[in-house]
Amino acid sequence: MATPSYSEITHNGLWKNNPALVQLLGLCPLLAVTGSVVNAIGLGLATTAVLACSNLAVSLVRHQMPETVRLPASVMIIATFVTCAELLMKAFTYELYLVLGIFIPLIVTNCAILGRADAFASKNPILPSLLDGLMMGVGFSAVLIVIGAVREIIGRGTLFSDMDLLLGPMAANWTLPVLGQDYSGFLVAVLPPGAFLVAGLLIAAKNAIDANAEKRRKAQANVVTGSKRVRTTGKIQ
Repeated sequence: MATPSYSEITHNGLWKNNPALVQLLGLCPLLAVTGSVVNAIGLGLATTAVLACSNLAVSLVRHQMPETVRLPASVMIIATFVTCAELLMKAFTYELYLVLGIFIPLIVTNCAILGRADAFASKNPILPSLLDGLMMGVGFSAVLIVIGAVREIIGRGTLFSDMDLLLGPMAANWTLPVLGQDYSGFLVAVLPPGAFLVAGLLIAAKNAIDANAEKRRKAQANVVTGSKRVRTTGKIQ
């Protein structure tokens, strides 16, 4: 199997094969902790780091791993990087770590990470595997942040609240009252049903954009085909 180009890997991770919108993997943390932007950014950064590092490591040892132990070996590699991410969060963003709770160690069981390690990194060279992990992580994180932003705005009427949990005291005053100081909030948006609704709308929007793009592509192809059938007559003097 030929290794995809870097542009194809980037397009797949960010849009065409997005883990959250297309593969529908890793939905448990996607729906559980995206009540605010800061939670989404924290989990997105941890997931992206683990994805990139585990893809790199699996690709490095892909020729030394027998087929019979490839899956458990990949899980051990992922668990190692998840432990590193967990310890770093405990050291530098302890309050955010407490908020995210069990969902940091549960990155080990994230199907998006294990899937990329098994389906891509174990079969491709180092640099494409590293880029695949980065792009899949960025695509997943982007969906997390959009869902977190929408839920925070509708549920609380604010944006970027509690950013000091991630960035320290300098971000303590970053909260933007998007819907005004008197907004009382909308409870459903910050509960799990709100996450399902926002995720469903994002998936529907992506499908609509893809369908519209495909329709335009077919229309342009028909125009090109029709132009080739134009017959020119006349005699040169």
